[in-house]
Amino acid sequence: MKTLHLLTAAALLATACASPLAGAVPLTTDPAKSSVTAVFRQMNVPVEAKFKTFTANIDYNAARPEASKAAVDIATASMDLGDAEYNREIAKKEWFNTAQFPKASFVSTSIKLAAPGKLNVAGKLTLKGRVAEVSFPLTVKSEAGKQVFEGQLPIRRLAFNIGEGEWKDTSMVADEVVIKFRVTAGQ
Repeated sequence: MKTLHLLTAAALLATACASPLAGAVPLTTDPAKSSVTAVFRQMNVPVEAKFKTFTANIDYNAARPEASKAAVDIATASMDLGDAEYNREIAKKEWFNTAQFPKASFVSTSIKLAAPGKLNVAGKLTLKGRVAEVSFPLTVKSEAGKQVFEGQLPIRRLAFNIGEGEWKDTSMVADEVVIKFRVTAGQ
């Protein structure tokens, strides 16, 4: 009888661990409704550049956000400044050096509930071969049956060696950059 109770308890535990409430659920990103941009100032004029190619892998558990995780890869050569000449310039060694560092990535290490619909996310940002611990607030809401994750991550470009040589001059291109993102994903 004891063995039957142990087997029943083990089966119930296995079922609970396999349920969506126990772990995070992998979501599929909707590229048409998602975006990643970089906002900065060039000669004190605001510029917003769009990254055309990125992937976001999100395993999300609304009931237990701490069980969630996220990973984002951005093709650095996909940055679009709205001008082909500028796009070629930004791919060069002085900027993103896309030949040697074709992607930037973020991998979460912690996701915590801050308030209803608000999360605090921490993780590792890798950009141009440099890794930094970062954290930022994130909002999450349901929209048309999907989850929408929105946030902003402020960084300093010189910390990642973006803008070498004469481009270290922050009077031309500001050091402060804000990575803005909106990721729409569902099952």
